[in-house]
Amino acid sequence: MQKLMFKGLMKDDKTLRELKVTNSAKLMLVGSTITDVLEVTKPVPKGAAAEKEAQAAAAKEPLCKQKQHKKVLDKGKPEDAMPGIKKRQDPLPTVPISGMYNKNGGKVRLTFKLEVDQLWIGTKERTEKVPMTSIKNVVSEPIEGHEEYHLLAIQLGPTEASRYWLYWVPAQYTTAIKDAILGKWQYF
Repeated sequence: MQKLMFKGLMKDDKTLRELKVTNSAKLMLVGSTITDVLEVTKPVPKGAAAEKEAQAAAAKEPLCKQKQHKKVLDKGKPEDAMPGIKKRQDPLPTVPISGMYNKNGGKVRLTFKLEVDQLWIGTKERTEKVPMTSIKNVVSEPIEGHEEYHLLAIQLGPTEASRYWLYWVPAQYTTAIKDAILGKWQYF
């Protein structure tokens, strides 16, 4: 099977003159063997489609059930955790959001310095001052059995491996955190 290209795919029902092909024009001939064409048009076996669906379902396992997160969540809710309220969206509090854990189980607090467009991630050892523009994404999911709290990931780099995980984030602030970091409008 062959197709002729000139400023895009040429229509079979038009002449070269109608397509404005001149003597110095460059054309490209694209071809495929009959076996390649038949391989693409072959129907997918039913077993393979079901297998792909099963893999997709396994990949969508809740975050709180995954091994890396379960280890921190099994420590339980921090004693100084701010109270969480499910099915409610509050603006950011005027005080830092504290009483959370990071992926190592260390205490963390978030301070939003909106006047300098920074997010301060504070631990006992240090405070990391992150420009909001450098944060690529914010992901959150409720903790099963404790829906008033969320797992929250702040993506500091281009890949998912650069996510900074926070545990026991009060549910009423998750939307306000996303809006403050990413802006109200997200185009996905």
